[in-house]
This record gives sequence, structure tokens and C-alpha cells, in this order.
Amino acid sequence: MHGADVGIRGRGRTQAEAFAAAATALTAVVTDPGSVRPAETVDVDCAAGDPELLLVEWLDALIYAMAVRRMLFSRFEVEIADGALHARAAGEPLDRARHQPAVEVKGATLTALRVAREGDGWVAQCVVDV
Repeated sequence: MHGADVGIRGRGRTQAEAFAAAATALTAVVTDPGSVRPAETVDVDCAAGDPELLLVEWLDALIYAMAVRRMLFSRFEVEIADGALHARAAGEPLDRARHQPAVEVKGATLTALRVAREGDGWVAQCVVDV
């Protein structure tokens, strides 16, 4: 790993909760998720053949939404079934003065990619390029 990579990890009781937590970790790379008001919602849909690739698709879809809509997200409702993910991400437009973004995330990578049962829950992790 070098200076332009950051690892993110989400944990939850279910795979969907772990994906939501990974999305919160993605926001935390940019700014404090607690500073982002859940004022607007955006629907996100993606699909992939296995859980690891679904995590990459999910994070990339959020990164795209953040860039195109110039928004940050702080709350995530995620549903996963049959290799498809449907989510509602809540957030607000980026306010550079208030959010003070540290970096811009460019994309999720396959590095350290893992989605698995761990203990009594799930973990979803990968490295993102910043």
C-alpha cells in the first residue's frame, strides 16, 4: 500500500449492514460522517456475480454519485438479494468550508478485497484509491 491508497472496512450483523458500514467508512476517508446531514436521498442499484465484486460495484456507485451530484453521504439503507444490491444513501451537497474534504476518492480496488462471515457477523473491506 502507498500514500494514495486507504483501506476501508465495514462490520455488521448481516452482509447488508457490513456494506452500509463500509459506505460510512468510505465517507470517513473524505470527511467526518457526523458532519454530513442526511437531507437528501439517492437510490443506488448494482449487481455482481459474487459478494466481493458486489462490494466494489457498490462503493464505485457511491463514488460516482458523490462526484456527479457533488454530495457526501452519511446514512445508508442497504438490501442485498441474489447478487443485487438496492440502497438508499442519504446526505447533502458538499460544503467545502463545513466538510473540509481531506481527499477525493477515485475508486474501489481489488486490493485486500474481502466479504465474509466473521464471528457472529460480517466484514466487508477493500482498499480505495484516493
